[in-house]
Amino acid sequence: MSQQGVSRPTRVAQEIKKTLADLLLREAKDPRFQKMSLTECKISKDLSIATIHFALMGHNQDDPEVQNVLQALDKAKGFLRTELGSRLRLRIVPDLRFHYDSVPEHVAYIEDLINRALNKK
Repeated sequence: MSQQGVSRPTRVAQEIKKTLADLLLREAKDPRFQKMSLTECKISKDLSIATIHFALMGHNQDDPEVQNVLQALDKAKGFLRTELGSRLRLRIVPDLRFHYDSVPEHVAYIEDLINRALNKK
């Protein structure tokens, strides 16, 4: 895939997302990370802050498990930043900010509403 025409922040964000997903799945020792998927990574223009959105399969925003995962991600930040710095060879390793992505649960809710509406006909 050609990266021509794609801004550097966009390329860095894509690499951060890919590398973090690999780290969380394969190397982080916390079992809470096994149920999550990274949905989006945005990075500031100066590459100093990476905002990572994640979803938890089978959970919604109000579920206490979401807070548990956020706390675990917060504890793992140092490890994750160190690994990102060495794997991606970034001059500045961005501060990682994790946020729960509620879009997948909204999509599931809307799909359910559509299916119910179609079944009533």
